Amino acid sequence: MRVPADSSAVAGVRHEIVQDLSARDLPEDLVGEAEIVASELLTNALRHARPLSDGTIRVRWKIRGEVVEVEVTDGGGATVPKPAPRTVWLSSGRGLRIVRSLAHEWGVTEDRTGNVVWATLGGPSRRRAT
Repeated sequence: MRVPADSSAVAGVRHEIVQDLSARDLPEDLVGEAEIVASELLTNALRHARPLSDGTIRVRWKIRGEVVEVEVTDGGGATVPKPAPRTVWLSSGRGLRIVRSLAHEWGVTEDRTGNVVWATLGGPSRRRAT
């Protein structure tokens, strides 16, 4: 799904992924983890990257058995996404650390439009983690 590059889109994405994964009878904990990961990846893209050329951010999820892969594509940013160092003083910057702790694998790839940040939940993906 393509969403506006605006923080108001996060709630809608969370709702859609929960509805879709729940309808497929995936385990409740996997649905919850996918909801958190999608939210964190989208929020990270909104804060640190440019939108795609049409002013949107693309959020996709793929299901293979009980493995869910979530990916967010943005227009790229000044830096490659990576988890922030652990610190108790910062009020933000924990999103990719949360993703890393929940995901079986996660990574960043570049395509012709920008960055694709992805995470796999429930088992290994067909991608190779970076």
